[in-house]
Amino acid sequence: MKYKISAPDPVSHYIEIEMVVEDVNQEEIFFQLPSWRPGRYELGNFAKNIQRWQAFDQQENPLPFKKVTKDCWKVKTPGEGSVLIRYNYFASQLDAGGCWLDEDQLYINPIHCCLYVEERIHENCFVEFVLPSNYRIATSLIKLKDRVFKAHDYHALVDSPVIASASLHHNSYSVNDINFHIWFQGNCKPDWERILTDFRNFTVEQIETMGTFPADEYHFLVQVLPGKFYHGVEHLASTVLAIGPEYKLMSESLYADFTGLASHELFHSWNVKTIRPAEMMPYDYSQENYSRLGFVYEGVTTYYGDLFLVRSGVYSPEQFLEEISQRVQKHFDNYGRFNLSVADSSFDTWLDGYVKGVPHRKTSIYDEGCLIALMTDLMIRRKTSGIHSLDDVLRSLYNDFGKKKTGYTEHDYISVIENIMGESVADFFIDYVYGTDSYEKFLSEMLHLAGCDLFKRVSSEYYESRFGFKTETETGITKVSAVAPFSIAARAGIGQGDEIAAVNEIKVESNLDELCRYFSDEKIVLTVFTPGKKLKDIALAPGSETFFHKYKIVKHLDALPEQKQFFRKWLKSDF
Repeated sequence: MKYKISAPDPVSHYIEIEMVVEDVNQEEIFFQLPSWRPGRYELGNFAKNIQRWQAFDQQENPLPFKKVTKDCWKVKTPGEGSVLIRYNYFASQLDAGGCWLDEDQLYINPIHCCLYVEERIHENCFVEFVLPSNYRIATSLIKLKDRVFKAHDYHALVDSPVIASASLHHNSYSVNDINFHIWFQGNCKPDWERILTDFRNFTVEQIETMGTFPADEYHFLVQVLPGKFYHGVEHLASTVLAIGPEYKLMSESLYADFTGLASHELFHSWNVKTIRPAEMMPYDYSQENYSRLGFVYEGVTTYYGDLFLVRSGVYSPEQFLEEISQRVQKHFDNYGRFNLSVADSSFDTWLDGYVKGVPHRKTSIYDEGCLIALMTDLMIRRKTSGIHSLDDVLRSLYNDFGKKKTGYTEHDYISVIENIMGESVADFFIDYVYGTDSYEKFLSEMLHLAGCDLFKRVSSEYYESRFGFKTETETGITKVSAVAPFSIAARAGIGQGDEIAAVNEIKVESNLDELCRYFSDEKIVLTVFTPGKKLKDIALAPGSETFFHKYKIVKHLDALPEQKQFFRKWLKSDF
């Protein structure tokens, strides 16, 4: 399959694409556009961005065609020769998984915009770019000549994002004779010495842990954006990272986010791009690929992304514990943890996994999955006296499944853990992975092994702790973002999305907590607008129970020598 991609009118955001399929010997042929992209397990419906679609024979005579599904076209062929498809694609999504075209760059994830023919999906794919002469092209595709690239098959093509621009910043480093390229697109001033040192360090740690790297080279494609942004998407031989604001790239807080995102996405080269659930081996791009293993392919990666940074010295132990504390906080703030297990929430990413959804419905394969990975790791270390860890589980999956291009099942994952530990982990998985038992006691017990405590305190926000609701304020409007089930707020009738206009007839102007504290010794009446724009007064009175506690993992001041030793083996850092 051959593709030609051009951008004659960048202001319009429309990419022009030609696709040629040769040696056609059939009466009709079906052209499919993917319905989703690996890395985001929900339907994307990319065909909605196609404005114009045409089919021709090799003499460029029009061929009759019919759209048979939302993203599949049937073309009547001459019976032999080649078929040419011409169409355009609206590229207006500038994040780590989309497509974007403007006067400064062409950026595509081919999964969005490249058609395929199912029976020819394993054939070589060739891509020619028709672009301004001063553009450089950043991609993991195989370069054949200037502006012409090759992928071994369609799977490799759509796993290879591309940034083409005249303003790309580039540098590289090498680990074990493998070249790792870093490309920046955007108005930024990278500190190359620091970036290359840190990236090399966490790359070395990852490869030493896993044994070998699953690709011949690797590309970090970084979209540095003007506004606040944080997004990454994994591929086997590359990743796209979208981060911002651009002028803060080297500030301590954003740089920590940047390295954390990069480490996470790099580890995906092993975990999910190579070590892949059986349900996704191979990917079926035309429909959902349901799996309950999101707690492994996203949760374990979330845990290890930060773990590799502290092990390699890019993060301090305190930074690592702070990152885990944030996952713990999100877990306890989400009352959906009592409703839908992390395994079932993984299955339901195809339904609502990437949006907030209705209150208290689901958990997160990232947050809960990260904590499951943490508890599993520490549990293995305790049982084997520090001889084995979750590292061994991942290496086993890589060697026994990933390298053999065989998908693993839920049973396989559990069996590998049990073989390494030498005992059943059925209760753990029943309670915390497939069930909705509270993590708090077991998580505290595991952290205690490393001399760490799960510190719990009352929220400093009066209305959070005493009434049980959280808020968010935007453009001066304060809205309820969450309500704890069975809390005082819930019983009084406060609902998610309610706009809080006044407290005891005093207008709320980013001062809700101050007003609630001021009237804490008397009855508090909130004036709210419901999402249906109904105005009502709600009376509240605090009780003895508190809600939305704050959690933080801290090192125990009186940790024992054996706890400090456990800590050092775990994080490769002094206590």
